This record gives sequence, structure tokens and C-alpha cells, in this order.
Amino acid sequence: MLFFSPAVSSFESNVSIRVEPCMHCSCYTARMLPLICSLLLFSLSQNRVTASQDLVVKMKTRYRSARTLRAMFIERYTENGRVVRTEAGIAYFRRPGKMRWEYQSPEKNLFLVDGKSAWFYVPADHTVTRVPARQSTDWRTPLALLAGEMKVSRVCARVEPAIDEKPESPDHVVLFCKVRGAGSDARKQGSQDPPAQSVDAGEAVFFEIVEDSGELVRVLVREAGGVAVEFRFTNWQFDPAVDDALFHFRAPSGVAIVNGELPADAIKVNP
Repeated sequence: MLFFSPAVSSFESNVSIRVEPCMHCSCYTARMLPLICSLLLFSLSQNRVTASQDLVVKMKTRYRSARTLRAMFIERYTENGRVVRTEAGIAYFRRPGKMRWEYQSPEKNLFLVDGKSAWFYVPADHTVTRVPARQSTDWRTPLALLAGEMKVSRVCARVEPAIDEKPESPDHVVLFCKVRGAGSDARKQGSQDPPAQSVDAGEAVFFEIVEDSGELVRVLVREAGGVAVEFRFTNWQFDPAVDDALFHFRAPSGVAIVNGELPADAIKVNP
């Protein structure tokens, strides 16, 4: 740190400045303090990133070894903190790129991805909607990473510890996933970037994971307007005996097949 003292009165038009070095220990400490703080902040940031990466590796290792996965799930759809709909059922994942969501309550529905197409079947309506899997914007489609190579980087541009979202158990950790492509339009239209983990920055997606085992217990997606969808998973089974026919959809007699996007009331998030 350097002290600056004027050589003449500040009221004179021509002012010269004389630089006097500070030789006090306190000046040296003050000069080094910004550097020390920068190094500490960088170290803490690196530790947070490393911890997130370690958890992602644990999750990959846990699920990548199985060809088929089965879990019970509860799905909640909320608006401004109010639960609008709760559904429950069984989810299956199979490599490569297949999954089946059997909704059992409050009514029976089926969401199925056979590797090429996504199917949404509502028996009560006697209709099934078919859309190319790559074009589906339903959030369950990116969850097919559980039936792929477990490359989280295909869904998340980056993964970091969640700032405001708290785990529901002390032995769990919540990670924030910056969805690839999310929020790019908002940045182009706005002059300033929104907070990194805010809904304004795009869909705010969170994974809750058991810290010791890497087990996935919850996926939470927050959208603008106070809309959120949550998937809770329990009773994971690895390589259960499941026939491959379970991942192929055959429309029952009398059921109309509609080509297009999923129904407007389906849960959607842009991947």
C-alpha cells in the first residue's frame, strides 16, 4: 500500500503528487490481505467443485454397473408452494436408452421410452401420444441417463453444491445441475446475467444424493412462475428379472395413436 501526499495546497491549479512508500508492518499486511483472501476463496471453490465431482462419480458408479434398474417413485407437481397433483408408481430403466414409468395412483397411466420414441398412454382416454424421444421436452426423458452411460455431462453443463436447496436428511447432499441450453434465450434478451442458481437463469434442477453411497433419492425442478416438479425414488433394485417386452409399446385394440408433443398437462422441462 502507498500513501499519497500533496506537495502543494489543494487550492492551487497545478498540483504535483509525491509518492511515499509505507514501511509499517500493518501496511504490508493490508497489501497482502486481498491476495490471501483470493487464494482462500479459490481454495474453497475448488474444494466445493471437487466434492460435487466426487458425488457425481459415486452416483455414476452405483448405477452404471446395472443393465436394468427398478424403483418406486412419487411425483409431486406444485404451484407457488401448493401441491396440485401427486402421483406414484414404478419406474424401470434399461440400457441402452429405455425406460418405463407405470403410474398406479391416483389413476393408471404409462410413460415409455423404447429408445426411439416416447409414448404417453392414458387408458381412460383410449389414446396414446407418440413423439420422437429426442424431441420430447418432458423432464422424465433426460432421466433416461439412468438407462444410458450415466454421462451426467450430457444433461448438465455443470454441477455444483446447491446454495438454497436443503437436503431432507443430514446424510444427503443436494447438487445443482445447470441444464444444457437452459437460460440462453434469457441471457440474450437481458443486459445482465441472472443469479447462477435462480429460476430466472433457466430451469433450476437439483439432485439429492446419499453422500456415502451415491444413491439418487430426489430430483427437483423449479421453473419460472412458482412451478415445481419433484420425483422421489425409493427401493432401488439392480438387474431385476424384467422381460425386454416391457420396454416396447403395443397399442391395445381401439386405442388411437396421436403423433405430436405430449399433452399440455404433462410435466415438461426443456432439456
